[in-house]
Amino acid sequence: MNAIPPLKSVTIAGTSPALAVDDVEVVVTLPTFRRPQQVLATLDSLARQKTTRRFAVIVMENDDEGNEGMHAALPVFESGAMRGLVIVAHERGNCSAYNAGWHTALLRFPNFSRLLVIDDDELADPMWLETMCLAAERLGVDIVGGPQVPVFSDPGHQVWATHPVFAPPYSVTGEVGALYSSGNLLVSRNVLLAMGPPHLDLRFNFTGGGDSDFLSRSSQKGFKLGWCAEAKLFETVPARRTEADWIRARGLRNGVISTLVAKKKYAGTPFANTRVFLKSLVLLGASPLRAMKRLIETGSPSVAVYPIHVALGRVMAEFGYANEQYRQPEKN
Repeated sequence: MNAIPPLKSVTIAGTSPALAVDDVEVVVTLPTFRRPQQVLATLDSLARQKTTRRFAVIVMENDDEGNEGMHAALPVFESGAMRGLVIVAHERGNCSAYNAGWHTALLRFPNFSRLLVIDDDELADPMWLETMCLAAERLGVDIVGGPQVPVFSDPGHQVWATHPVFAPPYSVTGEVGALYSSGNLLVSRNVLLAMGPPHLDLRFNFTGGGDSDFLSRSSQKGFKLGWCAEAKLFETVPARRTEADWIRARGLRNGVISTLVAKKKYAGTPFANTRVFLKSLVLLGASPLRAMKRLIETGSPSVAVYPIHVALGRVMAEFGYANEQYRQPEKN
């Protein structure tokens, strides 16, 4: 077994009573940042899981100033209503929070075989955990992704569900060549041991994309990826995320991430940066035609312009544009 280094910048805030760490088969990690009511709703959905697998939850508080999520979650664990623990990840940032939870899982639970990820703006279907684990077993893969079904705070915005920003990358269960998000994810223990810690690159802390980079690197290392269309999480989407400037910023950000991940993927190969840049230019040149095709197919200008935004983001990344949407969480 690989040696696991000590954990830094993390505090254990509390645990459930008589936590039998050796018996835990599955760990669920739940990062939270200034969403105390939503993290309670997420925990409630996890408490309703229909499975015989022994699982524990790690809540990762990433606001060590307010600690709202920590204070909300602690009574749930200390009362024994949920098995697991609450930690504070003192280093701010999306990747830092994930790293803290995944590292803690390896240190605290020596026998778990699968780690699942859910965010604090998501609710789990009662069969989510069991379905994800079964998919990993049946597909014979090391990592499984699943859909994040958007639930819009304004029901009138449900028409946005098919927009590329919100729609899942696949619709059918099976082995896949790539995954892009940790919002609904299963990672096998052997992957975590091989890929870190640290697992997520801190350079993506405020842009997002650390998960996409991690999944890309895992695939390069030979780990198999799968998709489970039936294992649903339901993501709350505030009205802010249907505004034109947010949609545009997300498209640009996705382009930036695509460039950064590609550069890491091809690092060390001949003309790596040139290849990535040329591909970005080709995509930018083709994007108006792709936009016109989408406009004809969907009738939606917002859907149509998305490939233009992504292609622009790819090129802009070459000149230092970062688009750190997570730097100001109140605007995300």
